[in-house]
Amino acid sequence: MVLSDSLLAVLFIVIMGLQLVLSATDEAFPSMQPESVLWMTAGLAPIAVRRLFPWGAIAATAALMLVAILFPLLWMGLNYTILVLAYTAAAHFSFRQAVAASVLLWGSISVLIVSVIPADELGMSAEAALIFNYISALVLFAIGRMVHSRRNRFTEMSNRARVAEENQATMVRQAINDERRRIARELHDVVAHHISVMGVLATGARRVLTKDPDKADETLATIETTGRTTLREMRRLLDVLRSSDEAEDDDDLAPQPGLDAVHALVAQIRDAGLAVNLVVEGEPHDLDPGIALTVYRIVQEGLTNTLKHAGPARAGVRITYGHETLELEVADTGVGPRATTTTIGRVGHGLVGMRERVALYGGTLRTGPRPGGGFRVHAMIPVDNSTVPLGTETGGDH
Repeated sequence: MVLSDSLLAVLFIVIMGLQLVLSATDEAFPSMQPESVLWMTAGLAPIAVRRLFPWGAIAATAALMLVAILFPLLWMGLNYTILVLAYTAAAHFSFRQAVAASVLLWGSISVLIVSVIPADELGMSAEAALIFNYISALVLFAIGRMVHSRRNRFTEMSNRARVAEENQATMVRQAINDERRRIARELHDVVAHHISVMGVLATGARRVLTKDPDKADETLATIETTGRTTLREMRRLLDVLRSSDEAEDDDDLAPQPGLDAVHALVAQIRDAGLAVNLVVEGEPHDLDPGIALTVYRIVQEGLTNTLKHAGPARAGVRITYGHETLELEVADTGVGPRATTTTIGRVGHGLVGMRERVALYGGTLRTGPRPGGGFRVHAMIPVDNSTVPLGTETGGDH
């Protein structure tokens, strides 16, 4: 700041030096002497500190104008300084301070014009010079206030944008934490169900161990498979709990729906008035209950959003079973959501929940407008257990 202002003062010194050189034959201008350069530099010095010490620069300029009564060479530098400082005061001060600074500056130069500067050097009468300076004062004041107003407006808009961004980030974090708590409660129910099944199977295996070893062996194999599934879900549950920074609620939940419930959900949405087409491709096979629950929740959220935001539309749900991935698509032909906030004021809560659920199983989620209109939700979820290392945290923010 000081460097740029100092360079501005040096620029004015160069301009005035060239003016003196080119006007060497004009008796109205002083000759180019070291004394002239010194006085010019003194008159322009306040420009170098105009933003670092604005009132000090203004006071120094007013004092130099009074000194110019005794040393007239000062007025050459002050002639530029007052223009720069008048604009600076109007652009950076409050209205009252800007008026006070302008009165001080232009009042001082008025005294200088009347008592110091000869009429032949002014090139006009003192009255005309005063009128010209007062017009200059009004123009510079108006320009400075305009810049001041725009700067304040920009600052205000920047502050509002910063606050809005902070609020947005807070609401997104809140939405993520809410969804993580919900996922954790649902996974807790899944794990509890598996453990209960293992207990029942273990009891049955113990009872038939001596009577029917083959049946007991089959039961123990089922316990082994169920135990591995439970371990995977437990580690995913721990991932969610480590990612959340809020305590969980203790509300009891109903048994969690899976893929079989998707058909009932589609029928329910149809009854609500939305035409939905459900397509299942590939060879259906058993999935981890957590993945099945994730698919159900994505379909539920996607179709619910279509009912809320799409208007008159048709929707389609496509579930594709692959050897290593499960592909899910929920699309509609409506207008799509018009804003990122839901009716309860949370930012993208539904989409955040989908993304958290898919990421928990190492999958990917893409959402956005469809070509030709409508909205599309597309998820790819690994179903090969070896593709997602157990214990890996995959539920980070998106």
